Amino acid sequence: MPERVDFFIAGAQKAGTTALAAYLRARPCIQMARQKEVHFFDDEQQNWQRPDYDKYHGAFGGDHGNRLRGEATPIYMYWPQSICRLRTYNPRAKLIILLRHPTLRAYSHWRMESVRNCDSYPFELAISQFGRARMKGFPDRVHRVFSYIERGFYAEQIRRVLQFFARPQVHFFRTDQLWNKPQESLQGIEHFLGIGSNSNAQPYKEYIVPVDSRALGPLAPATRSLLDDMFKPDIRMTAELTGLELDDWLSPGYSEPMPSDILPAASVRAA
Repeated sequence: MPERVDFFIAGAQKAGTTALAAYLRARPCIQMARQKEVHFFDDEQQNWQRPDYDKYHGAFGGDHGNRLRGEATPIYMYWPQSICRLRTYNPRAKLIILLRHPTLRAYSHWRMESVRNCDSYPFELAISQFGRARMKGFPDRVHRVFSYIERGFYAEQIRRVLQFFARPQVHFFRTDQLWNKPQESLQGIEHFLGIGSNSNAQPYKEYIVPVDSRALGPLAPATRSLLDDMFKPDIRMTAELTGLELDDWLSPGYSEPMPSDILPAASVRAA
């Protein structure tokens, strides 16, 4: 079997993984998978007693030479079995975890699914007990679409990651720092991966907008307050588990430095 993939951008969804993957793809010392999201380790149709790793490696193309290989599938952190499967595949792998304010992540997630016509519920209904009950009957009560709230409870997901991977193998960082402190954030990731730093790296001001959701409008203040209160205990625990400073996320006045009226992801330039 070919050498294992070296690193994974494993989460969180709607937290800048496209931007980071684009930046790393531009680095000549890295071979990223041909497509951004391979969705191998969350594939429940795979025979996990005898997984087809050759098929997985086919997503990377030809010989990688001495380059690091990586891929970005942000559901891996959320999907319960994925991290264990990653550990079995490559116990020496490195994981990169991007974290976005969970309230704003949830709203961005819902806007994407609404514009894609994957969810007809308004946001307030989608995040209600009634809306969240749509996940009942699915294994482990996880769902690829309706998990607006559940994906934002980071602490449980982080505990699972750290159960299978030693802390030095995992790099956590805040998505907003990619815009507030782009060089510091990207150089931190490069140091973590053991590659040379690109001191001129800057996020593009223009956004790649595969789905335009501006017509859905901003998040209602009352809904924002409700979700902020719901997530506060988990934010505190996430800060403790990761070592990240997240006190500003507890403030009702917190706002993101990147534009919020359009969906996902900024591309990032490797100068």
